[in-house]
Amino acid sequence: MSELSPLARFETILLASDGSHFSDGAIRLGISMAQRSGARLIAMTMVKTNPEYEALAPELVQKAGREAKLHLDDLVRRAAAEGVECGTLVRHGDDPPREIVQAARDRNVDLVVMGRRGRRGLARLMVGDATAKVIGTGPCSVLVAPQAAEMWHRRVLLGTDGSRFGDAAAVAAGRIAHCCSAPLTVVSALVPSHNEQRQQEGRDAVERTVALLRRDGLDVEGLALPGEADQVILDAAAEREADLLVLGSHGRTAFGKAMMGSVSERVIGKASCAVLVVKA
Repeated sequence: MSELSPLARFETILLASDGSHFSDGAIRLGISMAQRSGARLIAMTMVKTNPEYEALAPELVQKAGREAKLHLDDLVRRAAAEGVECGTLVRHGDDPPREIVQAARDRNVDLVVMGRRGRRGLARLMVGDATAKVIGTGPCSVLVAPQAAEMWHRRVLLGTDGSRFGDAAAVAAGRIAHCCSAPLTVVSALVPSHNEQRQQEGRDAVERTVALLRRDGLDVEGLALPGEADQVILDAAAEREADLLVLGSHGRTAFGKAMMGSVSERVIGKASCAVLVVKA
């Protein structure tokens, strides 16, 4: 059951959906991952409301509640068709990321699966504000799925800089590659503005990570390539036809209350496939 777990434990998945087409990829991946891992799946959606709105338009709140139930019932049927038992959860409030994070804490989930953005459209370099906040403040790793995302089978690509966040991502990438019998590429960027010592740390991180993953019998290659980190990762993913990217939530330059590392955010915003953002 734990083979897909970023932290050697992968028992509960929270699938957060807003009922729009932006959640299509997340729904497919959430159900598929639960099927493969035997994890417990909880499908969650939001009824956006507050006391003032409920007092002024109670009929609209009730209508939204009925639509939320219909959406979750549909997800339960879709999961059942794949042999997956799916629980449901409706949260009421006016702050979706806060409700998702609280649900993840209350249910002690190991992974949140959600769309790259929601009904509100573009924000934060094409990463929805809710998604960015869940990654930044949530208690667990987050799988971000573009609308067209499918379950991966070709190659997993891990971006690392040798930080503790990169090391946590390496654990996740290794387990996923093992479970899916997929080859794995480890990439580090040799950023031109970094000094030679910093660039050597990137080379060393690739060598160390590849050696550790090969000990587990994985098919692994390592690349240390010149360029800005996000573009190096995206270019390598395109060239290798990777269909899952795995990153740490922050890099070496992370600071206390940062919502999410800038490299992770740019990669999520531009990637055509799912991106797993791993919390250290």
